[in-house]
Amino acid sequence: MNIEQLRSSKILIIDDAEANLRLLETLLTKEGFEQVISTSDATKTMDLVNAFQPDLILLDLMMPVLDGFAVLDQLSHHVGQHDYLPVLVLTADATIATRRKALALGAKDFLTKPFDPMEAMLRVWILLETRWLFTQLKQHQPNLQLPGYQ
Repeated sequence: MNIEQLRSSKILIIDDAEANLRLLETLLTKEGFEQVISTSDATKTMDLVNAFQPDLILLDLMMPVLDGFAVLDQLSHHVGQHDYLPVLVLTADATIATRRKALALGAKDFLTKPFDPMEAMLRVWILLETRWLFTQLKQHQPNLQLPGYQ
């Protein structure tokens, strides 16, 4: 794996606040990621996931119409048992109940807003590296399953 392989990853950002979308897009661009799309309308998530095939999703939890928990639930039905699509949850709700619920629904990591930009980007790199390693391992073991997946 090299850094250019990771920089070619596709990242989808879902947040109802345009300022948050612009901040994350700017941070990801500075990191060298060129395949970044975003939406402030969570109801478009599954269409974007199907069309864009992201390697990582950055997801806000508190959104109107369809909140992040509902998005995580939809993703859990979409992501196959032999796949690994990491979701980094970004939310202002730092309660234990929220963290537990998001992680139980399939989030792979969690950051509380306002977040430290450097920490956020480090977590992005870690999740993309994990996805890349999983993908490589899956090529050698096609029936690989993750713990907790059925």
